[in-house]
Amino acid sequence: MDLNDQLKNLFPDHVSSEEPLTPKKPDIWLQDDPIICKYEKRKGKPITILEGYTGADDDFKKLAKELKTKLSVGGTFKEGRIIIQGDYRDKIMQLLQDKGFNVKRVGG
Repeated sequence: MDLNDQLKNLFPDHVSSEEPLTPKKPDIWLQDDPIICKYEKRKGKPITILEGYTGADDDFKKLAKELKTKLSVGGTFKEGRIIIQGDYRDKIMQLLQDKGFNVKRVGG
């Protein structure tokens, strides 16, 4: 007996007003080609670079801001690439896959 059945037994007159869940339309454009996620060291410090997005720059900037906020790290958007401070390839790839992107890992 699950929770809904128990609630129906306790409140038989209650009419459920739940609306069916509709899939949310993503606010940024999802592309077919994979986004390249790679790792580099610059001046001895690790960085993660995302490139290969073919949509609008504004969408890619929104994505950069969202990634930096969720990971609580610094970064920038330059020349059509997102540069994140630190090695966060696994976390970034998981976040992008959850959003519906196809991601390809390049490098070690």
